Amino acid sequence: MVLKKKKEIQVDAFFLDHHQLEKLKRFSKAEEQNLASLLLHCAQLSNGIQQIQCIKQIMPLVKKMDQNSACDPMVKACLDILGETYFSLGAKNPLKKVLASSLNSLPEEFMTLAVQSFVCCLREELKTTDIYLYRKVLDNLASCMEDFSLGRASIKNLFEEVLQFLQKSLLGIQEENRQNHGNRIVQTQLMHDLLIAIKVSMMLVQKLQENTQGSLWKHHESFVWQSMCSLLKSSTNFLMDATLLQTVQATSGLAVILFTKAMYEPVEELPSLVSGLLLGSMKHAGVPAWFVSNCGTLCTEELPDSVLLFLCHGALAMLEWKNGSMGENGEKLLLDIASVLLSLSSELKESSTATSLSRILAIWTNSALAALVSGSPNLKIKLNGNSDVIGKLLEYIYTHWEHPLDAVRHQTKLIFKNVLRIHRTTITGSNEKSDPFFARLMKRLLSLEWHVKGKYASLGCLVECVGTENILQLDRTIPVQILDVMNDQSLAPYASDLLETMFTNHKAHFTLSFQESTWIDQWHDIWVSPLLVILCEGNHDQTTYIIDYYLPKLLKCSPDSLSYMIRILQASADANLGSRCTRGALGALMACLRTARAHGHLEFSNIMSNGLVSTECIKQGLVHQHNQVCIDALGLLCETHRSTEIVSMEEMQLIQFFMMYNLNSQSPSVRQQIASLLRKLFCRIQESSQVLYKLEQNKTKQELLENSTKRHPLGILQQYKDFMSSVCDRLFEVLFPGSSHPTRFSALTILGSVAEIFSVPKGQAQVFQLDQEIDSTRIRTLIQCFASTFEEVKVLAFGLLMKLRDVAFNLQDSETLGLFQAAMDLSTSTKPYDCVTASYLLNFLVHHKGLQHICLGKWVEHNPQMDENTSVSTVEKNTLAVFKLLLVNVEEEIFQAKKSLLQAAASFPMYGRVHCITGALQQLPFNNLTLVAEWKEMVARLILMSYKLSAVVSPVVQSSSPEGLIPMDSDSESAGRLQMILHEIQPQDTNDYFTQAKILKEHCEVESEKLADHRPMENICTEMRGKERQTCDVTAQMVLVCCWRSMKEVSLLLGTLCKLLPSQAASEPSDGLITVEQVKNIGDYFKHHLLQSRHRGAFELAYAGFVQLTEMLSRCNSESLRRMPEQWLSCVLEEIKSCDPSSTLCATRRSAGIPFYIQALLASEPKKSKTDLLKMTMKELISLAAPLNESSSVVPQVHALNILRALFRDTRLGENIMPYVADGIQAAILGFMSPVWAVRNSSTLLFSALITRIFGVKRGKDENSKKNRMTGREFFSRFPSLYPFLLKQLEVVTNTLNSEAEEFKIHPSLFLLLLILGRLYPSPMDGTYSALSMAPFVPFIIRCGHSPVYRSREMSGRALVPFVMVNEVPRTVLSLLEGLPDSTSPCIRQNNIHGTLLQVFHLLQSYLESKQLVHSDFQQGLDDIITCIGTKLWLAKRPNPCLVTRAAYLDVLVMLSTHLGKFQKQGMQFFGFWEEMNRVISDSELVSGIPYSSAIPGLIQYLQSITKLVISVLSVTAGPDIQGSSSAVAKQIAKPSLSILHLLHCEFHEVRLLALEAILLWLKQINTKQIGEEGGGVLCLLIALEGSLLTMALKEKNLQCFCKVLEILYNMDLRNVIPKTECSMKMNPNELLTWSLNIVDISNSTEVQSVALKFASKLVIHLLQNHQQISEEVLKKWVQVIVYFCGDEQQTEMLLAAAEVLKNITTFLLINEKLVLGLSDTLAMWKCVVLLLQNEDLVVRDAAAEVIQVAQSEKKSSKGTEFALRIVNAPMALDLAFGILCELLQRWGEIRAGVPILLEWLLGDSDLERDSETSAPEEDDYLFDKGEVNFWAEKLTHVRQLSKHLLQLVSVTHLTLPDHGELNRLSRIALDQAQLIGRHLRALPPTPEFSKTAEFTRLAIQNERVSVCLKILNLLKSDDTCKNENLEK
Repeated sequence: MVLKKKKEIQVDAFFLDHHQLEKLKRFSKAEEQNLASLLLHCAQLSNGIQQIQCIKQIMPLVKKMDQNSACDPMVKACLDILGETYFSLGAKNPLKKVLASSLNSLPEEFMTLAVQSFVCCLREELKTTDIYLYRKVLDNLASCMEDFSLGRASIKNLFEEVLQFLQKSLLGIQEENRQNHGNRIVQTQLMHDLLIAIKVSMMLVQKLQENTQGSLWKHHESFVWQSMCSLLKSSTNFLMDATLLQTVQATSGLAVILFTKAMYEPVEELPSLVSGLLLGSMKHAGVPAWFVSNCGTLCTEELPDSVLLFLCHGALAMLEWKNGSMGENGEKLLLDIASVLLSLSSELKESSTATSLSRILAIWTNSALAALVSGSPNLKIKLNGNSDVIGKLLEYIYTHWEHPLDAVRHQTKLIFKNVLRIHRTTITGSNEKSDPFFARLMKRLLSLEWHVKGKYASLGCLVECVGTENILQLDRTIPVQILDVMNDQSLAPYASDLLETMFTNHKAHFTLSFQESTWIDQWHDIWVSPLLVILCEGNHDQTTYIIDYYLPKLLKCSPDSLSYMIRILQASADANLGSRCTRGALGALMACLRTARAHGHLEFSNIMSNGLVSTECIKQGLVHQHNQVCIDALGLLCETHRSTEIVSMEEMQLIQFFMMYNLNSQSPSVRQQIASLLRKLFCRIQESSQVLYKLEQNKTKQELLENSTKRHPLGILQQYKDFMSSVCDRLFEVLFPGSSHPTRFSALTILGSVAEIFSVPKGQAQVFQLDQEIDSTRIRTLIQCFASTFEEVKVLAFGLLMKLRDVAFNLQDSETLGLFQAAMDLSTSTKPYDCVTASYLLNFLVHHKGLQHICLGKWVEHNPQMDENTSVSTVEKNTLAVFKLLLVNVEEEIFQAKKSLLQAAASFPMYGRVHCITGALQQLPFNNLTLVAEWKEMVARLILMSYKLSAVVSPVVQSSSPEGLIPMDSDSESAGRLQMILHEIQPQDTNDYFTQAKILKEHCEVESEKLADHRPMENICTEMRGKERQTCDVTAQMVLVCCWRSMKEVSLLLGTLCKLLPSQAASEPSDGLITVEQVKNIGDYFKHHLLQSRHRGAFELAYAGFVQLTEMLSRCNSESLRRMPEQWLSCVLEEIKSCDPSSTLCATRRSAGIPFYIQALLASEPKKSKTDLLKMTMKELISLAAPLNESSSVVPQVHALNILRALFRDTRLGENIMPYVADGIQAAILGFMSPVWAVRNSSTLLFSALITRIFGVKRGKDENSKKNRMTGREFFSRFPSLYPFLLKQLEVVTNTLNSEAEEFKIHPSLFLLLLILGRLYPSPMDGTYSALSMAPFVPFIIRCGHSPVYRSREMSGRALVPFVMVNEVPRTVLSLLEGLPDSTSPCIRQNNIHGTLLQVFHLLQSYLESKQLVHSDFQQGLDDIITCIGTKLWLAKRPNPCLVTRAAYLDVLVMLSTHLGKFQKQGMQFFGFWEEMNRVISDSELVSGIPYSSAIPGLIQYLQSITKLVISVLSVTAGPDIQGSSSAVAKQIAKPSLSILHLLHCEFHEVRLLALEAILLWLKQINTKQIGEEGGGVLCLLIALEGSLLTMALKEKNLQCFCKVLEILYNMDLRNVIPKTECSMKMNPNELLTWSLNIVDISNSTEVQSVALKFASKLVIHLLQNHQQISEEVLKKWVQVIVYFCGDEQQTEMLLAAAEVLKNITTFLLINEKLVLGLSDTLAMWKCVVLLLQNEDLVVRDAAAEVIQVAQSEKKSSKGTEFALRIVNAPMALDLAFGILCELLQRWGEIRAGVPILLEWLLGDSDLERDSETSAPEEDDYLFDKGEVNFWAEKLTHVRQLSKHLLQLVSVTHLTLPDHGELNRLSRIALDQAQLIGRHLRALPPTPEFSKTAEFTRLAIQNERVSVCLKILNLLKSDDTCKNENLEK
């Protein structure tokens, strides 16, 4: 269900002049309708649509007239007027088309008259001389030739005059364009006129061929011939003129060929003429003289690439390729065009030409298909799939299928499709499916990796040719592979399109081949079953994209599959509910039903009545832990195929249930989806209610309806009304004090859509109106939302109030005054977010009609004339008054700030006022202001104020270190530091505060001598007392914030002024509010600050304002303003180049504002223009960034590199910047070699920006993922100049590496080169045509492995992988291994060995992971590699003295061992390998003892590698293959040379850690039953380890190892562990428990604490279940530890540990029938659960919700079959927790003791006196403090849920408590608190919600807590009778 807006059609009416009307009146008759009176009536209508109706009546009237009336003067007059009207209408006006189509059916006898009238009008038109009116004439000519017989006849009659006019217009427009050079707006308009003129001249030649055919006009003196020559000449000139727009050039290319074709004889020679032009081999001998004289430039010169491109296009579009009419010459031309286009593809890199080229190639393939149909056999051979041309086309496709431009990718797909069709056409007759070309293509495409986007579309095209079945025969797992790809959003659309093509094709194949019933199961197995598995178990992203992209397509192709899916999912839905990370069968079912309903395959009534899913099931979906399941369940209710489907009661109830628990979602995307789905539901209610109203009106239809449905229209409407009302109640209810940001955001968004959808159109009944639900309390609630610290909440609240404008101002005057006063106070607060609140308050209040006399009267002198002027809108009057007030204040404050900036920063930072002004400006309707003079004056004052304010604060942000030395604290050093900062700045000498830090007290100044001799003073931190005499500390942070924010606001204000106010040109009357002079000054202001500011905040925001200015300049009429960006740009580039020592440009801080300044100037250039400024700037910058001579200054180079970086990062420059990427890379790599640090630093930054620009933004964390890469071919074909450059650089680098000299020279750019090369990868598509072969790089990269730098060797290992094709890997690895020295070699270089081994390692890794090779080849390769590795094994043993290379060799062995271990089935032939491994291990130091200390380089690395080998070999040899084998060799191998115990006793903790990790992994595998049939193996490795581990736990000193030991013990079976504790640890189980609890106390590692607690808790449960005693004190301590772990400030790891413990003890301790721990401890545990369910971290809440899951599952299994909510989100879990707790109190019979404890929870442990004291000073301490820490928990939600369950409990059990003592105590506390809260609330200032937000919120929350508590206490205290009375109240 998509919500569409209805489009209004605009038709402009036509009007007749006085003379025409008189003429018609003369002929019209009053008594009967004739033609004249009809026309007269038509002309008098003012509505275009009515005129259309009227014109349609003309023809029927004319056809009724008799034959003789053709002579009637009335008819002539009417036809004249129709002609004049036709030519006066605009080209796009629908009236013109209607008139033409009416006149097309004019009877024969009137034709001559009509033609005369039209010719007469057209002749007048053609006399036009004003160039700017040519466009109208050209449009008229075009309309005449388009399906309009009269128009065409008129043009035939005036053929020569029309030709003459076209000639004149082409030359005139060209000349005018030349004269207006530089005036972009006029030039753009002229270009479009020129384009139309060329198109019209082409239409003339095409449509009126009979006039230009025959030889009548072909003698060279005839006028027509001369005109044609002139047109041809002009077109040629336009084609060659590169200053014109590309579309004009392209159209001229078409025109040249078209005109030549019309004039050339004999026609058969034309193709060879065009061939000659394209190939540049024109022979003048055979070419006619007229052609040479008109198109001489095309014949003589070497043609530019773009001209060749457009000529090719012309030839393809204008010549006739069908039915072989051009013979052999035509076929030759076709092939010539292909070769020209393909050679151009490597030259044309600009985005627009690259796009054109791809489009023209696609046209070529279409022409080739047309030519083939009747072509010669020779052509078929030349265009066969194996031919040269097609080969090169495929090259083009593989290079461009991942091009960054959409258009190019799309055309590439079309080209590929056509190439396949071309090949099919050439092989007609033979079997397509077994064709070798298709087979080869298929194999190559399938061997590509799935992240290549081009693979999908191409495979899709291939499927259409060869069928899905053929592809599946090659690999049955393809559907699953493609589904696996779908967890990446960038690939999902491609993957789903391919799947759709495949399954649709497959279904068609089956339906043709088999009977109905047999094939559907097979089809389901392939396409539906894998989908269901992923939906249930897949990860979040993958399932989401599959549901969005794949599922709808599948259901559309086969709607019957729905029942199959539902059947399978239903079977497991109750058992498999999913979890927080998987959907489970329930989630998958919701998704399928939602999709089916939204696409119209299912109705909701069917779902409910057929029992496809129960209401409980949907409820479980609506509160599921997995966000997406909730959204799908909601979507099932809200999305329908018909937007008028009636909403059922069940749906409404379920929606109300949903809104109880889902508004507080922390995920923005979930909030958006909820809002959008509910919006669809409201639209449905609104639209279906309109249908119901209509039904109610038509009683007869209604009776029919009553028979069919039980619901009565009025009844349904009433239900709608009640439902909407309850929704609004719920939404306003959640805007309580302290509600979280997500809740507010959701509620306000949904209320906004309610207000919008149910707004009342006039005269339409409306089912619901939000206005009627609003009272003053709700308005107040909305206004209070302005106090939220999140701006989006303010935006939503403001938008909603504006929609409710009619009722929003029903406030009392005192309230309005209070709000206004609050806004004025906040606008000068020192908290930056307060001024935003002030701005929203003022923006709201200016809509109040009475604002002036309520509020402003106090401050602004009243202007009575303004009141009388009723035409002035309220908003305008109020805004002007508010502006005056703010301006007066801010001007006064600036005056004060000049005296003391410190006082300003502390008491009245001025930026707040300016922010309010900007905010109000943005909502003023500038196009219809009435008080223009006042506004002009206001704008002038605003600009002046901005300059003054800027002058005061700019010295701070322009100092060399604005952020430096920030004394945050208020200690006595602060003033001294502030003194230093201010002393360092000193730019504005007149402000005496810069010479000393002032200590400001009222009327008292401390003399500067005191500062000079540094005597201690009473409070040296600059202290001030303002008007309210409150003391305030100023820190440097405050000064800086005041200054940079003031600069920011000034910039935004000036930018807004430029953007919003219509700039006037100098010549026009002054109706604009801002003058050219002012705009120029603002420009200079921005320039000054962008080039001088040092503070990032200041210049980034100056940039935001400057962008608004530059965008306005490029659109403005005034020539002088339009030229400014260009002048500014050249000035700044000159200043950078000159590197003048007096320049104030900032050379540090990445050139500060300079890149921003240049970015803004370039980004404002119109997108469609030639981007001359960009080209000029890039040329300058590249030459500065890579200077040719070393001597030139460094500063310009640094600036240039920094600016280039900013430009390459700017997305707005888009593809226009791509042609400069290669030069940028070269500059960065060369800059990296500079001796100057600043240049190297800037080069690195530029290099990083370029890598992102080329390879895309990196989304994942994996450094080596295939995502941000491209094939070598694609890279070098897009940046061809980098091929020789990188090759040359590599050669230079490797030459320095290979020098045999003793000292190594390290080349700086090696790292960058390897970084780029490592990003490329090979493609099976790399063909033989490529000149850009990757092979030359390989030897150089291999030599880079000899670098003395470790990281470079690593990089070279990675970079080599892409350059070696997978099938080449074994050969390359063998040659690398053979290059390694033998143990006897004389000169052994360890660096070289290490580099080579790393390369072997990475190549092998890619080989073992690749899925591209046939099994037998792969196996053969692996055997060869293993054999060869055996020959160099000395490197892994003692004879090799270098431990680093030994470790590298071992890493290769580990990888092979692990791989062979995974695929053990071929185990026999590798026994030799395992023997060798055992020898390596037994030879190692691990066996014989380690003679080194850990300081030896590489020792740790070596030990880790050998340990990994031991573990790998152990797990393989423990497997059944070797253990169960009877051969002697196997028995030899099965005895390991080292046991795991040996590793645990090693002195190096790294070895122990690896061993422990392996044990833990094996344990978890056994516990999760991953090891099934071969499980025996690993189990035998773990036998009898418990004792050693317990001993280790006592002795282990290394923290990580200790933690792992504890974790292993926690995962082991305690029945095996506890018996061993006596002998290993000398402890009994109780002591073991005490020991583990002590670890929690003494350890300072959260990881150790968490594991120790989990272990202790497992022990507690084990001991209690086995009825062993645990002392009371130990249990108490354990409970305390758990409570401590659940504190709000604890780290996530500890909170999760606590949640896991609570989950594990739920069944035995929390919900047990017996109270095992006693009431208070059990309730303490439950309180922990409640606390965790309110934690801010979603992971913690979800983990805590599992406690409720366990409890609910127990309840379900004990109670029987009823459906229980189990997998629930935290808000639902909290509600269930309180419910379960109240039930448990009843079951334990502990209601009397339990209720008071729960009442204490309800009251909270808040000590108000303490709170209010501590909170007051805090509020001012932190400038950016946002109040409460936990942004998710809502105290009142928890209070309301708990009180709901308590009230239920009390009313159900009729509880009376005999001892009132406890209750009286609680009552006293509650009443005291109530009084205290009252006192505090009264003490607050007038609008506390804005001035003291945090305190006001806290008091409001506590107030509700106390009143709820008192209510329950009253219920409890009274006896039964009172109780009932109370309940009734």
